[in-house]
Amino acid sequence: MNEIKCPHCGKEFTVDEASYADILNQVRTKEFNEEIHEKLAQAKAQHDSQVALLEEQTKNRLDKQLSEKEKEIADLQVVIKGHQQEKAIELSKVEADMKEQLSKQAAKIAELESLSREKEKEQALSLQQALSEKDKVLAELESRLNASETAQQLAVTKIQAEKDQELLALKAELNLHTKESELEKNSLKDKYENELRLKEETIAFYKDFKAKQSTKMIGETLEQHCEIEFNRLRMTAFQNASFGKDNDISKGSKGDYIYRETDENGTEIISIMFEMKNEGDETATKKKNEHFFKQLDKNRRDKHCEYAILVSMLEADNELYNNGIVDVSYEYEKMYVIRPQFFIPIITLLRNAAMNSLAYKQEVALMRAQNIDITNFEEDLETFKQGFARNYDLASRKFHDAIQGIDKTIAQLQKTKDALLSSENNLRLANNKAEDLTVKKLTKSNPTMKAKFEALKKD
Repeated sequence: MNEIKCPHCGKEFTVDEASYADILNQVRTKEFNEEIHEKLAQAKAQHDSQVALLEEQTKNRLDKQLSEKEKEIADLQVVIKGHQQEKAIELSKVEADMKEQLSKQAAKIAELESLSREKEKEQALSLQQALSEKDKVLAELESRLNASETAQQLAVTKIQAEKDQELLALKAELNLHTKESELEKNSLKDKYENELRLKEETIAFYKDFKAKQSTKMIGETLEQHCEIEFNRLRMTAFQNASFGKDNDISKGSKGDYIYRETDENGTEIISIMFEMKNEGDETATKKKNEHFFKQLDKNRRDKHCEYAILVSMLEADNELYNNGIVDVSYEYEKMYVIRPQFFIPIITLLRNAAMNSLAYKQEVALMRAQNIDITNFEEDLETFKQGFARNYDLASRKFHDAIQGIDKTIAQLQKTKDALLSSENNLRLANNKAEDLTVKKLTKSNPTMKAKFEALKKD
């Protein structure tokens, strides 16, 4: 009998050897083993290429250092050879000088011998001293030359020792890199083995778990799992968030759960419509994830949510949905499909992305509030303008009526003026006619009156 522990609830259950072997045979398929071997081969090839690159780099660096050291040794040898040539030239000059002095001394000795026999002993002593001085100079030159050769030999030995130490250090570094590569290879192998073991345990748990549940209970268990995972982190990571069932059917349909989070001012940070789908292995008609995309997108739009996420256990053998979070926004905007283990990570990822744009949302909310104030101000201004326009229109009408009355009065006065002017003209004409009237004119065509006036004049 084998005991298997659930990685989520911690519950242990026992399966017999036959069931355990059956589970292992179902998990360790040929394709899975080939994938593991392929990944191991890729890791080994990458490791071998890194080791080869490191060896090549180390070899190139050693060759470069060796060439530099050989160049330094050659330069030192050239310097030593130059010193030796200089010393030889100096020694030949000293020997020439000594020969010249000896020749002079010999000439002087011959001269002294010819002059006096008594000074032979003194001349011999002087010659002895000159020879001793020559020997001292030669000994000093030889000691200097030996010291120079010894110093050069010590420098060459020191350079060779430094080169050997650097070679040893590079070899030690290469061995260390080799050991680190071996350790990395072993850790990678252990990692894949642990992942394989965890997958085996997870598959075994879910197969046994599904076998014990009905279709309805499977769906409810997935919802309970997501709700428990969220409540476990609610007080630490999601203090301002709400996660609950969608009970609003005013639009004709509803989703499973809605996640909403706001800041301290009530500005919405993120909102997600969740749909949980699961089914048993014995279900006759297998559903696909894409069958639920259209309805989920409709529910998201009806409930004014920003994102839509399908938490699905459907299509268990589909590698597209088994590798992680799947973005299906190429069909429906802001929609993702995940397995239950990615429930919290997808919320965290979308929430962190939304937090980056929170400042812009707050600015938009502030601008909307300011726009409302501006709208109210504009409405008050428009009301004032309308009232002022109505009063102006009434005043304008009264003013126009008064102007018309004044114009009518002016017209009436003008008529009266014209009538008066006409009367004055008539009176002027009448006056002119009266002034022009004489007795002579009156009696011109009236002989009777003319005779009476003439008679009156005579009296």
